[in-house]
Amino acid sequence: MGGGDQNLDDERACNARPDDKGPDDGALARRAARGDRAAFEALLRRHYDSVHRLARRLTGDPGRADDIAQQVGLKLARTIGSFDGRARFTTWLHAVVLNTVRDDGRRRQAEARTVGAYAEIEALRRAEAADTAARRSTALEAVAALSDDLRETVLLVLDGLTHAEVGAVLGVNEGTVSWRLSEVRRWIGTLRETVDG
Repeated sequence: MGGGDQNLDDERACNARPDDKGPDDGALARRAARGDRAAFEALLRRHYDSVHRLARRLTGDPGRADDIAQQVGLKLARTIGSFDGRARFTTWLHAVVLNTVRDDGRRRQAEARTVGAYAEIEALRRAEAADTAARRSTALEAVAALSDDLRETVLLVLDGLTHAEVGAVLGVNEGTVSWRLSEVRRWIGTLRETVDG
């Protein structure tokens, strides 16, 4: 059969109505691969429902089946030239649908793992923040329980002042500041023993 006869067969297949006997999907696919938009659209119209039905059966999710059917349409536009005619077009198309469902499943699993990892990180961050807040609250309560002179000394040291600077602010010598901090450390040690004991 010559090239002109093949083009005539392709033209007949492209113009065949779905109720005609034996429309040739292979001829439509060859024309679509050469850039014939009408042939490509005819293939999509002819097989969209079966693509959607298979996607729904494979996923069990009508919404996801809609997405898969659209992905298959886009994939066909890119890969129609790889249809070599060794198998029926519908067999090849079923493989495209199956691979698209698998790819989508892998993508969804990867997204779920990523979302799960971010959720774990956020939970850890919140737990650390809560732990830090609890420690801060406990420390503030402990500082509040100190006598005024010890509390003032601790807060000034925590604010970054040296012992000499704290002494100058409070009007006491550096040795007194050191003694006060020693008293606070001893008090904290007693408090720890009480909590741990």
